[in-house]
Amino acid sequence: MTSKPVDIPADLASAYLALLGEHETLQANTRSQLRKRPNAQAMLSNNEALIVALELKIEKLRRELRGQRSERTARLLGQMELQLEELVMAATEDEVAAQAAAAKTASVRSFTRKRPVRKPWPEDVERKRVVIDPPSTCACCGGSRLSKLGEDVTETLEEIPRRFIVIETVREKFSCRDCDRISQAPAPFHATPRGFIGPHLLATILFDKFGMHSPLNRQSTRFKCEGIELSTSTLGDQVGYGTAALLPIFDLIETHVFEAERLFGDDTTIPIQAKGKCTTGRIWTYVCDDRPFGGTAPPAAIYYASSDRRGEHPQKHLARYGGILQSDCYNGFEPIAVAEKKAVPITFAFCHAHARRKFFELADIQKNVRNRKRKGKPISPIALEAVQRYDALFEIEREVNGLSAKERLAARQEKSKPLFDDMHEWLKRERATLSKSSEVIEPIDYMLKRWDGFARFLEDGRICLTNNAAERALRGIALGRRNWTFAGSQRGADRAAIMLSVITTCRLNDVDPKAWLADVFARIADHPVTRLYELLPWEWKRASAATVMLAA
Repeated sequence: MTSKPVDIPADLASAYLALLGEHETLQANTRSQLRKRPNAQAMLSNNEALIVALELKIEKLRRELRGQRSERTARLLGQMELQLEELVMAATEDEVAAQAAAAKTASVRSFTRKRPVRKPWPEDVERKRVVIDPPSTCACCGGSRLSKLGEDVTETLEEIPRRFIVIETVREKFSCRDCDRISQAPAPFHATPRGFIGPHLLATILFDKFGMHSPLNRQSTRFKCEGIELSTSTLGDQVGYGTAALLPIFDLIETHVFEAERLFGDDTTIPIQAKGKCTTGRIWTYVCDDRPFGGTAPPAAIYYASSDRRGEHPQKHLARYGGILQSDCYNGFEPIAVAEKKAVPITFAFCHAHARRKFFELADIQKNVRNRKRKGKPISPIALEAVQRYDALFEIEREVNGLSAKERLAARQEKSKPLFDDMHEWLKRERATLSKSSEVIEPIDYMLKRWDGFARFLEDGRICLTNNAAERALRGIALGRRNWTFAGSQRGADRAAIMLSVITTCRLNDVDPKAWLADVFARIADHPVTRLYELLPWEWKRASAATVMLAA
């Protein structure tokens, strides 16, 4: 069967108009597909979460039917629960994105996930009735002759330390006797869309997961012991909404961090679940903290997650940054080829704690006794002397900590420079006398090959001797990953990076992260976008202190 030939206009003007019409049709179809893409992604994420939820339910039923088979099966159920919470959070984030895309056009209906019907709260849970002031006049005609028809009650589960309470927010209805129209106060904002979790309870869930490293399945078990049924799926749904709500604040913290003149940078490993296995990913952190040299900029920390340690990840993070970066000697932060393309390249100042640690491992008597590989070898006298020389430098740093950059530089030029220059000459002399098999060659070469970066603290009072600020920011991850075992996906690792950024920034500013989260969740729904900076931890702390002073 032959297709009907297309009618081609005979004149050039008609052909141009026809081509223009085809182009407009193609663009319209493309725009339509782009508008529908968020909905498709939301449906896909919802289906993935549903499949895992059903698989988990089947495994639990099979376990109840056939009894406990092995310890491995129990671990498998735990892993499936962790995977489910990640998928539910991802599905919730995609649903928010689909709703935001649908709000920009009237031709696409937003995708809404189907959620199980919520069970009523236990009757013995304490309840508090909050009645919103009813309208005094009719919203339609302005008449004051209103009669009460009934009321709508919105239940919000909230947490008060050591007890639960259901807050019943009552909105009374009134009808106008003049025009028969019904008047009612607007519904209150929730911390999350269609949420029934109060801001304090949501803050507790998020802080326990990302600040105290307690997975959602363990939190669900704890809630059940306290008489409240909150499944892992429900908690994951709320965490997804909460993380999405905090994303604008994360962006403000990110901007603040990379505006600093000097940063601390470091990374640590994080297991990330992939298909059939776990890969070794990375959590990167960049910390701005000017307090060691008397700076007034608020301290803050930003985190990013990656699936590996390739240099493309930190290079992307630092693409627009030009300043001082204190770090270890990892050359992936900004290679020469990248630095040549930037208007202001990064100035590297290397961490002396890393250099000292390499010597200390060879001079640690107790560790040498415990280490079977060394078989009782004596400690290295060169390493011991290097540690002693470093101890003298660190003692000077303790004296100048907190002084201005100018005062720190003057003290270093007077006290630290002679010691450090003498250490340089001593290392070169000792290196020339050592054999290739000597263990102390590695830490000596580690310093001599990068001496300019290690000596940069003598040129700028803003530079610290160590990168400990970044290492402290990663300490919680190193301790907590034993609890949560792994991140359920790359998106789960990215979500953890967002929450770690806001929680660590709160801690750096001496702000209670849980109290900050609760207040932000209570206010962010109707907070003006132009005043979003007021919710940053240091601004929040300043406003809270001012409120306390006014109350006094």
